[in-house]
Amino acid sequence: MKKLLFILTVLVVAFQSCKETVETTSEISENLRPEIEEKQPKEELSQVFKDYWYSGEAEITSYKLEQVRYGEIRDGKAVLVFVTEDFLPDTQVKADNYNESNIPVLKLNASKKFNTGIYPYSIMQSTFFPVANNQHALKVSASIQEWCGHVYTQLNNRNEFEVSSHSYFQGEADQNFKLEKTWTENEIWTKLRINPNSLPVGEISIIPSLEFTRLKHKTITSYKAFANLNDGTYTLNYPKLNRSLKINFNTVFPFEILSWEETSTNGFGASAKTLTTKATKLETIKSAYWNKNSNADESLRTTLKLQ
Repeated sequence: MKKLLFILTVLVVAFQSCKETVETTSEISENLRPEIEEKQPKEELSQVFKDYWYSGEAEITSYKLEQVRYGEIRDGKAVLVFVTEDFLPDTQVKADNYNESNIPVLKLNASKKFNTGIYPYSIMQSTFFPVANNQHALKVSASIQEWCGHVYTQLNNRNEFEVSSHSYFQGEADQNFKLEKTWTENEIWTKLRINPNSLPVGEISIIPSLEFTRLKHKTITSYKAFANLNDGTYTLNYPKLNRSLKINFNTVFPFEILSWEETSTNGFGASAKTLTTKATKLETIKSAYWNKNSNADESLRTTLKLQ
């Protein structure tokens, strides 16, 4: 009888232990699971938003650029082009025709041009972010060209983040890999324009901008960062990367980006120093720029103070 009681006791304890293990494992898995984006509520777009962003024009803003490269500050120009368009969810490109399955996005094409001594740099980053503001960017890409060569990186948001990267540098070359879904620095700029109060704050996991990872030859992955939103300023601080980003914006719709600063360590050892890239707004225009491609339209570049 004692032996039978002992066996029953062991079985009960074992059953309870297994039950606790399963519950604990489930809780941990839920915490580590990539964000289930479709459960996020859609942003309710105001009529003011629709009138501004669906007017058939893009918003083009030019900036005076002070770009850090090779341990020095380079003068240049930056341009942010925001425009809404329909996006194909499967092939993840701009849709030529309207379809109910298309995803409306706010696209950002961010460009920089500056010289390093005799040769020029040209940088372009594109972000396709749903205006519903209920999931991560659907696609992010970046290209960098200079006389030594060029690099291209693309991130597609599918079941996971699918990343492809091509570079002329040894050790980078051609890469294809996947990442768990998390915040991306590139999407912050478009999310801010829809609703700055929806920006992530506190300690977060985030993938730095593709421009930064390629220029600095850093691994494209998520890093711990501390995010803060305070009265028209959004900041990201990356302890491991010794890097910070500060975006200053107008707190009144349409939340124009006024300036930004990116501070990081340049160089190695005793020669290392902290330098800051800065961009300050020059001009903003609304234009259907894709139709402004004649010689006569070059006057708009003067308006934007780009020449």
